[in-house]
Amino acid sequence: MTDTVYVLNGPNLNLLGTREPEIYGHDTLDDIAGALEDRARELGLSIDMRQSNHEGHLVDWLHEAQAHDARAVILNAGAFTHTSVAVHDAIKSIRTPVIEVHLSNPHTREEFRHTSFVGRAAKGTIAGFGALSYQLALEAAARF
Repeated sequence: MTDTVYVLNGPNLNLLGTREPEIYGHDTLDDIAGALEDRARELGLSIDMRQSNHEGHLVDWLHEAQAHDARAVILNAGAFTHTSVAVHDAIKSIRTPVIEVHLSNPHTREEFRHTSFVGRAAKGTIAGFGALSYQLALEAAARF
């Protein structure tokens, strides 16, 4: 196993900081990446942070994480959380542990957000703590 943690982000997360900041906060994805890189160094880890608005990229990157023997994947699949059987199946098809992350708490939002295909396949879920959700997931990944 390598010391690399993949941090994969789905659709619209490239707009963090400006998209509905009352829900998602003011931190940008670059802000989150910087904080994660700092903490990863302290933990003796490295991160490989990526974002795509395309479902197939997330599937390919999940496969890649296993092929590169990553320690873990931190996955904020965005809206694909609630719709993607393909992402669910990709998580189930790899041995690499996947930690589902959400900035907001989906269970306090619209009904359609209460179902998570990702959560059904992931090792665990961290949600509702804003950008801190990613840090908490990295702490968990460090213990695998």
